[in-house]
This record gives sequence, structure tokens and C-alpha cells, in this order.
Amino acid sequence: MNIGAIAKHIGGELSGDQGLEITGMANLAEALPGEIAFFRDAKYTRQLERTRASAVLVPTDWAGVCPAQAIIKVADPSAAFMKVGELFAPPPVVRDPGIHPSAIIDASVTLGAGVHIGPYTVIEAGATIGDHCVIEAQVLIGQHVTMGAGCHIYPQVTVREGSLLGNRVILHTGVRIGSDGYGYNPKIGADGNITIEKIPQIGIVELGDDVEVGSNTTIDRARFGRTKIGNSVKIDNLVQIGHNVQVGDYSGIIAQAGIAGSAIIGSGCIIWSQAGVSGHLKIGDRAQLGPASGLAKDIPEGEFYLGLPAGPRRELAASMLLPRTVDKLKKRVAELEAKIKEL
Repeated sequence: MNIGAIAKHIGGELSGDQGLEITGMANLAEALPGEIAFFRDAKYTRQLERTRASAVLVPTDWAGVCPAQAIIKVADPSAAFMKVGELFAPPPVVRDPGIHPSAIIDASVTLGAGVHIGPYTVIEAGATIGDHCVIEAQVLIGQHVTMGAGCHIYPQVTVREGSLLGNRVILHTGVRIGSDGYGYNPKIGADGNITIEKIPQIGIVELGDDVEVGSNTTIDRARFGRTKIGNSVKIDNLVQIGHNVQVGDYSGIIAQAGIAGSAIIGSGCIIWSQAGVSGHLKIGDRAQLGPASGLAKDIPEGEFYLGLPAGPRRELAASMLLPRTVDKLKKRVAELEAKIKEL
């Protein structure tokens, strides 16, 4: 594809040979001749000056040095690069409507129009599958699950009994929806022996519209009531969400985060990778919990908490600056003491 067509597709201002052929995409450091890269942060200036890319997307106010044969100026290079990806991405895999002969579907299941069901999938009694859903190989859909229209369930997903899925839900490979939550009650008998009783987990999981859940993530059913994930929530791989957790609309939870039971996460929040949220806490709307942080208290609306234990980011920044400030003070005191001795 020539660079002129790419510039037109993203609405950029091209400098260079319009007929230059571009064969792929890469970052500045790894790009080879024939590939296109993007630059948006001054800390990568050195990489820009040394890149082997044939073309680079840069901000509209950029004025620097770049050896590329073509430069395209755009308002947001990162967003424009994503749009370039539309031109190079392979076409999506299309699953035609139909039921594989090895699938096991109970006679009481309600199937919508245009549904695809892959090999060795099991759909149990009373389940309802919406129009144009794609359920791939080796999936288990439990009893009385309700699934909205346009969902895509990838291989080896389990959706346990009673779960509710909205429209256009995407569950990636290995997701587990509706497993029992961690509920146990230790008892000491008359003989002094300890037994661990399992607390029945009789609730369900509800996923809103346009929810996407990454591979090998688990969302536990509620002890009673429902574990609820709001509309357009995006959850990464390897996330654990405990029983009765509530997540508001448009929030994101990133890889290896863990949310303990009955925590409430507001709308528009971000829980960064490897963060841990203790049970029964509340995170206000538009708040964030930073990477590898451990939360033991509520976060107010709009705040960014960070650290272990997590606290406001500005307080953490101040505490990190404190040793440097102390060193400066020590140096100043030593200078003053030296002057006093001279006097």
C-alpha cells in the first residue's frame, strides 16, 4: 500500500513520495525499511533520529530530525497509527450460522436467529441464546443462562448456571463466569476439632452490554443477589473478581488485579495491573488504583491512589521527595557549620 493512500485514510499531512510502498507496521526502534512507525513523546527522540522506518507519523507541531523517506503530520500519532492498523489487519474470522454435530444442546434451550455453535460445546437446560451469537468450541453454558444478542464466546469458556449476559459480550478463551465465591465458616467442635463449612453461594453473575473479559479471568457468583459488571466494562487477562463485587459502567480492570468480595467500584474507574482491593471497600467514580498497589481503605471520587498500602498519589510523591530534601538540608547545614567555624 502506498503512503499517499495511508495519509488520505488517516487525514494526515504528507511530506515525501506519495508512491512510497509500505508493507507493515512497527515501533521506531524495531522498524525496517518498508514499514511505518509513529512518534509522539520527546523521550523517544533518539529512536526517531535513528529509525529505519520508511515512514513516520508525527505530531502536527513537530520540527525535528528523522531519516524516514516520508513524514505524516497528524493531531494524535497514536490514534492515527491505530487507524493505520485497519489497513493492515487480517480480516476477522467469520463463523457461519449453524450447529456443529458434536455439540450437545438440551431440547429446552432457546436459540436466536443466526447463532453459531462450535464443536463439543454443551448448552444445558433452560438456557437462552440471543440472535447472532457465536459460541465456539468446548464451551459450557449452564442451566438457565441468559445471553443477549451478538455475544462472542471463545473456546473453553465456562458460564455457570443462572448467569446473565447482556448484548455484545465478549468472553475470551478460558474465562470462568459464575464459579462459587470464597465463602467458608470455620467451626470448632465439642472435641476441639476444627471443621470448615462451605457457605452456599446461591447468587448469580450479571454482565452488562458490551462487556469484554480477557483470557483466564474469573468472576465469582454472589453469595446472594448478584455480582454485577456494568455496561462497557473492559477486563484484562488473569483478573480475579470475588463474590458480590459491583463494577460501574465504563471501568477497566487490568491484568492480574484482584478484587475481593463485596467491593464496589464506581463508573469510569481504572484498576491497574497487579493491584489488590480488599473486601467491602468503595472506589468512587473516575478514581484509579495504581499498579501493584494494595488498597485497604475507600478511594474518593476522582482520586488516584498508589502504593502499598495505597494512598493518594500526591502524598506518595511527596514522601519520595523527602529523602532528597533531607539530603539538601544536610548539605546546607554542613556549609553553614563550616562558615560558623571560619567566623
